[in-house]
Amino acid sequence: MRLHVDQRHERVLQLVRERGSLRVAELAEELGMSAVTLRRDVETLAAQGLVERLHGAVVWPSGEVRPTPSAVPSAEGLVVGMVVPTTEYYYADVVRGAREAVEAAGARLTIGLSRYLPDEDAAQARRLLSTGADGLLLTPSWERGHPEPGEGLWAAEQDTPVVLVERWAPIGHPAARLDRVRSDHAHGAAEAVAHLAGLGHRSIALAVQESPTAPRLRDGYAAAVAALGLSPVAASPLQSTPSRSEADRFERTLEYLCEGVAGGDVTAAIVHSDADAIVLIPRLQARGVRVPEDLAVIAYDDEVASLADLPLTAVAPDKHGVGAAAARLLLSRLGVPGEAPAARRHLDLLPTLRVRVSCGAAAARA
Repeated sequence: MRLHVDQRHERVLQLVRERGSLRVAELAEELGMSAVTLRRDVETLAAQGLVERLHGAVVWPSGEVRPTPSAVPSAEGLVVGMVVPTTEYYYADVVRGAREAVEAAGARLTIGLSRYLPDEDAAQARRLLSTGADGLLLTPSWERGHPEPGEGLWAAEQDTPVVLVERWAPIGHPAARLDRVRSDHAHGAAEAVAHLAGLGHRSIALAVQESPTAPRLRDGYAAAVAALGLSPVAASPLQSTPSRSEADRFERTLEYLCEGVAGGDVTAAIVHSDADAIVLIPRLQARGVRVPEDLAVIAYDDEVASLADLPLTAVAPDKHGVGAAAARLLLSRLGVPGEAPAARRHLDLLPTLRVRVSCGAAAARA
């Protein structure tokens, strides 16, 4: 049950009186409150002289209590700017993770949207910096997930700390020196191949839509097929000739999978994204292809996979974790909560496989 404001104030005063000093983040967690609400309450109590705020901690104003060694510098007043292509679908959780980490530290997150428009990434970054952002979380609209030669130099030329989010730069590119946090999509694709191989499938197709994620999925898929000694499968026609529209993508992918199953060349498929898989599976079934009996399917992203009529086994990148880790890394570069790591960091978070019905695993049917 939510506490009334007076009850919240009473609990804050009780805990601070008993312990002398508490970190704001720890106090919020113990009381089950958001950091934003707690900071507002603490400010009210401090204005009344009932508590003091000192270095990210709430202190009982006895004149004798000092901040505990665990107290950390406060991020209050800091502004983190975040440029993303969209706040929908995949990036909703990335932004949520970043926002929660930033607010828990006492800072504020502001957002700029590029909508994948040319040159909009740099324009949004400039706007956020001009309105007070102290550092930037950047997800540039690089088509392959990384900059081409001569592209993206602006990201490496910022005067403020920058962390790339779900993006990377090749060795030798100036942006490769930036901190970055991303999902290891190649590992996620390889895990899907290994799971299907473990179910006895030797001929596994890959059907991906064009996106910054696609190159890493292809790399992981190809590496796993080779490492496991699986039968090579003809590549999707979309790999050589990109689709002209969503309708074209679905039609050509449908034909690719149906022909593979009919010819005995394909018994399983990895489909990116799960939204695509939800569209494709009824069309496959209408063509007489049973899922998972004739074609085992693993989707990639796990945004809506569990909501399908036939629940989809899916690879789930830790989107929330990526956003949170990137935000904490940037805050450390801004001096919160203390000394930043000396060396730049490239962090890869491993996706997880969530087994449901569409792959035909025995565990999913139990």
